[in-house]
Amino acid sequence: MMQREGHVEIASACELAGVSRAGLYREYCDHAPREAEMELRDAIQRIATENRFYGYRRVAAELRQQGWVVNHKAVLRVMREDNLLCLRKRRYVITTDSRHPFGVYPNLSKELRLERVNQLWVADITYIRLREQFVYLAVVLDAFSRRALGWALRETLEAELAIAALERALADRPLPLGLVHHSDQGVQYASKEYIEKLLAHGVLISMSRKASPWENAKAESFMKTLKTEEVLLHDYRDIGDARAAINRFLEEVYNRKRLHSGLGYVSPITFEAQAAAPRPATTEDGSA
Repeated sequence: MMQREGHVEIASACELAGVSRAGLYREYCDHAPREAEMELRDAIQRIATENRFYGYRRVAAELRQQGWVVNHKAVLRVMREDNLLCLRKRRYVITTDSRHPFGVYPNLSKELRLERVNQLWVADITYIRLREQFVYLAVVLDAFSRRALGWALRETLEAELAIAALERALADRPLPLGLVHHSDQGVQYASKEYIEKLLAHGVLISMSRKASPWENAKAESFMKTLKTEEVLLHDYRDIGDARAAINRFLEEVYNRKRLHSGLGYVSPITFEAQAAAPRPATTEDGSA
């Protein structure tokens, strides 16, 4: 009976729209399964990036707790296709608080009192959903001015993603001695190539403790702003469209125009200019 009622509704809808029932079914078969798969991929992305060392079985278990009907083989396929398996534990290194074969570094950022640019850089990675795939954005920020210094958008989570963002930041300005680079303990930031590039430029390395996202709060806050004010407002066609739009937002809006409450309601570039401007001389009694 339910099928017959649905048949009548579909037939009426087709007649009103001027399309054949076969055409409607073809459209549904083309798009509805992909949309359903994207919803599943979105859920898997959130779980995998929030729990970086979950394997596909734990991700599947978490999905089922959230009400999804899915088996671990489907989750494994999606995680393999979206390159999320690289976040899994490789082997446990007893001498470090890490779940990959690379060393980790202590958190130096919590001891810093920010007084100038190029004193502390913070880095992070997030995922961005396109119409039918996911891509990944790596960013490097100056913690003093909140300025986005380097970013890269790619289809995989390999270390080259984070390195591309870092190289863009390194090319932006001369570096003083003592610059601290802070990130989480992700394999991208702990990789041999990334660490060697930081050390080659005399940069001090700092990492948050495992499962302590608040220790990289400025990067987390930036990602929230980016998602709210740019990503969630657009439906990117493909990675080229996303790259152009995000580049435009960061260069033209975020760095140059957006007023930041933590900067006294000026943009990062204006804040840097103000910080670099010479201060008026004062007399012994403190007056200008």
